[in-house]
This record gives sequence, C-alpha cells and structure tokens, in this order.
Amino acid sequence: MSLKKLTLLSLFTTISLAVYAIESAVPPLVPIPGIKLGLANIVTLVLLRRFRARDALTVLCCRILLSALLFGQALSLLYSFAGGLASLLVMWLVMKLLQKKWIFLTGAMGGLTHNMGQLLTAWAVTATAGVFAYLPFLVLSGVITGLFTGLCAGFLDKYLKIAQK
Repeated sequence: MSLKKLTLLSLFTTISLAVYAIESAVPPLVPIPGIKLGLANIVTLVLLRRFRARDALTVLCCRILLSALLFGQALSLLYSFAGGLASLLVMWLVMKLLQKKWIFLTGAMGGLTHNMGQLLTAWAVTATAGVFAYLPFLVLSGVITGLFTGLCAGFLDKYLKIAQK
C-alpha cells in the first residue's frame, strides 16, 4: 500500500470516527433502540465508490473497533460488526449491480441490511423472538436513513478531489 493511500484511508477512518462521536453525543431522534442516522456510513459509501471494497472494509473495521473502545461497551462491538459487515457486503453487491450509479439506493440497501444484521444479532444474543417486534420500525428507519446517507455520500463524492483506486 502506498503512503498516499495509507494516509487517505487513515483520514477517512478519522473522519468516520469523528462523525460517529458527534452523532453518539446527540440524543436519539426517536425513542426506539437502534434507530439513528448512521452518518459514518457516508464514509463507507464514498470508499466503496472510490476505492476497493477491501479498503472500505479496513476503514469500517478500524472505526468500529475504535468507537467501541472509546465510546461503547463490549456488546456494542458485536452489534456494530454484525450490522456493519452485513451492510458493507450488500452495499458492495449493489454498487456492482448498479455500476456505482444511484448511490442513494445503495445507501438505502445498506441501512436496511445494517438494521437486519443488528436485529438478527439481538435475537441470537437474547434468544428472544420478541426482538422482531422492532422489525417494521427498523425496516422503515433503515431505508429512510440509508437514503439520506446515500444522498449525502453522492453529494460529497461529486466534490471530492482524490485519486481513485
């Protein structure tokens, strides 16, 4: 990996961690556990569009580990990895299918998948099917917040002046 690329990925990790920290300090928008904007996902979307999936995975894992160490609890690490990795995989597939166009749709699929990954993890951890009562709320919020982060990523990507791959 070149020094320039390592520096760029480090900056993206720092930006996503800072965005995550700011968003964590803001009170929840709705009183339903697990629903938030997921603004750090903007960085993941930009990375998937501009770099390789492996680079996006590296930044995502670094952000999740650092955010769990700095702001979270041990259990939040499990939920974050489940949602983040599921979301990244689906967004990568959607990016490939849509030929890196319509990033807002990629964001919507990522938001939806992130919530589903976390919901399945909650079910596995608690062994309680009652967690699926959140399903309608998490589907709706995942699509809406994913559309928002996708639109933000598309806007940001348009004005970024960085080398691709």
